[in-house]
Amino acid sequence: MAIKWKDTYSCNIAEIDKQHKKLFEIGSRIYDLLSLGDEFDRYDEIAQIFDELRNYTIFHFGYEEELMKKYGYEGYENHKIEHDFFVKKLQRLEKTDFDNKQTESLVEMISFIADWITGHILKTDMKYKDFFNARGIY
Repeated sequence: MAIKWKDTYSCNIAEIDKQHKKLFEIGSRIYDLLSLGDEFDRYDEIAQIFDELRNYTIFHFGYEEELMKKYGYEGYENHKIEHDFFVKKLQRLEKTDFDNKQTESLVEMISFIADWITGHILKTDMKYKDFFNARGIY
């Protein structure tokens, strides 16, 4: 079962929802690759997806943090701590030997995304929903 977007994941902020949907898209591609269960060398595909995940993470966290600073979001510091935690997890993932541990690498990436969805989007990001909506940001 691929990772699918649900309306319950919405922060009711169009640009952030769009960015979160991109995370789901990346997760689905990882899942699809993992589901093949074949013995083919998928190094290039794994490396490409990882690069996209890394670049997406940097872009998305930067966007959220700029928005929080611009509007004086009171939860900014704690939110940034979580972002930094995810970046460190991603840096650890980057040190994985993708070539010799392909299945393990894909499982780690899926785990990273699942943690991001359940631990960050559904909990931490939802805390700023009302704050930004009250300021006319949808």
